[in-house]
Amino acid sequence: MEFMSAPWWSALLAIILIDLVLAGDNAIVIALAARSLPKHLQKKAIVWGTVGAIVVRSVMTIGVVWLLKVPGLLLVGGLGLLWIAYKLIADGGDHEEHGVGATTFWGAMKTIIVADALMGVDNVLGVAGAAHGAFDLVVIGLLISVPIVVFGSSMVLKLVDRFPAIMYIGAAVLAFTAAKMIVSEPWLSDVFGTKENPATMVRYAVEAGCIVLVLGLAWLATRRKPQREEPAQIAAAAAQEPSREH
Repeated sequence: MEFMSAPWWSALLAIILIDLVLAGDNAIVIALAARSLPKHLQKKAIVWGTVGAIVVRSVMTIGVVWLLKVPGLLLVGGLGLLWIAYKLIADGGDHEEHGVGATTFWGAMKTIIVADALMGVDNVLGVAGAAHGAFDLVVIGLLISVPIVVFGSSMVLKLVDRFPAIMYIGAAVLAFTAAKMIVSEPWLSDVFGTKENPATMVRYAVEAGCIVLVLGLAWLATRRKPQREEPAQIAAAAAQEPSREH
């Protein structure tokens, strides 16, 4: 494809649109993973989380032809992303260094990189397809996605701080993304149909089911957590009583 030609500009526009649509998922993951960090680390996590996402996506873009041949890739990625969507809500109040809802910088980074690797399949395939083999367009597409993800993550993080219920909306978006990956798995074309001839109702049912499953399980987990913590807090208080008497 000739540089700066009409087809080149047309492909670039398609890549920008793909980035605008798909980068939202990355922004949500980064914002939810960084929400439990101290304020002075949140911006750092957003910037480096975005850098990590771009690095992962670049590596995947280079190996896109090989990725297309990996059987079950979308299925495994979708199932992994469902788990992350659940844990981002269920671990919301946890303070574990290596949990999805981690309060350390490296704990959040681990979540961001893993989630971006799982979600990056759709983005990589979309950008590579729109670029039609033009490597300069692939590079430009990756660069364009950086400010989109950084700005989107910052905006989502501010909204989550102000309206915590938005976490559930973010988890629902990730669950929907995971479901789209699962129903697009070529291995399961007998069940979900192909891109050209999809089994529409079955796909809708799976997408809705994934969202309900993730939000339902996360809601149950957050409700049970205070019930588990209360006896532990009572026991800790009781253990401290003798020392106070002395």
